[in-house]
Amino acid sequence: MTITLEALANHVRGTVVGQADALSITGASTLETAGPADVTLIDSADKVHLLAKSRAGAAIVPQGSGPLDRPTVEVADVHAAFATVITWLRPPRIAARIGVSPRACVDPTARIGADADIHPLAVIGADVEIGQGATIHSGAQIMAGCRIGAGTVVFPNAVLYENTQVGSRCLIHAGAVLGANGFGYKVVGGAYSLSAQLGWVELGDDVEIGAGTTIDRGTYGATSIGNGTKLDNLVMIAHNCRLGRHNMICSQVGVAGSTTTGDWVVMAGQVGVRDHVHIGDKAVLGARSGVSNDVPPGITVLGEPAIELRDRKLQLATMSKLPEMRKDIKQLNARVDAIERTQSQGSCGTEAA
Repeated sequence: MTITLEALANHVRGTVVGQADALSITGASTLETAGPADVTLIDSADKVHLLAKSRAGAAIVPQGSGPLDRPTVEVADVHAAFATVITWLRPPRIAARIGVSPRACVDPTARIGADADIHPLAVIGADVEIGQGATIHSGAQIMAGCRIGAGTVVFPNAVLYENTQVGSRCLIHAGAVLGANGFGYKVVGGAYSLSAQLGWVELGDDVEIGAGTTIDRGTYGATSIGNGTKLDNLVMIAHNCRLGRHNMICSQVGVAGSTTTGDWVVMAGQVGVRDHVHIGDKAVLGARSGVSNDVPPGITVLGEPAIELRDRKLQLATMSKLPEMRKDIKQLNARVDAIERTQSQGSCGTEAA
């Protein structure tokens, strides 16, 4: 597709700044990779200077950026406008609805909703219920007794163990595992014996589960994920955890058993949370934090052990000054030694007299 910059601006409700009469746009790309026929984006005023290093023919920029070294389109929301342009230039692939593939393995007791798609080589177990418009991709395993809500998509090779409950409009990405046994053992007769794993996993509506993420079933009841919560790739949620609504859990987070969270909690990458703690509403756990105690609502913590961000910053500032402090201490010690030697020599002279 080839479009004019004026047409692009109209499409995103932006304003062209600069001379763009002879410019035709055929693609959209980032600053580093854009070519002369591409439009790129600058999402803040402090990054405008980076445009000079780009080969892009034009840029989408924030309102008020003013004339730059090439034509621009000023908009209120740069990322929303750029996404609109990419979707226009590179329309997403729309897969045709296929219904239940004859190559899928569907138990006769399963109940499949209207307009649901079951792709080849998917396995649907006994007493499974799949809601209207849901999609189960190839290689997915939906084991006995699972419930999947309307509009939910289960991507290839995801596994839902027995009795997993999934709400509407959820996304479960490739390789995710929901409902495996929790890591709960007790010593019996001198050996580890698996404790009860009789519960299930329960997702609310509009939940997203990233690729390779695992959520263990509860011991007796549910391990639950609240409405709107998003889990990134490679996240581990242990048995009996109860996550609130609209949590944002980033990659490589590990949450130990029976931990609970409030709503709108954020856990940055590689956070580790011990068992049986509670994370309050709107708390933020900074990257690589090790959380071993409850976190009050609205607090940001960082570090291992995780403490309030303000205190951690003070600690880091102090640590950065340690080399200078060590030098000062050595100098002070030298001065003290010199004073002590002088006093000792004076004392000896008095005794001799």
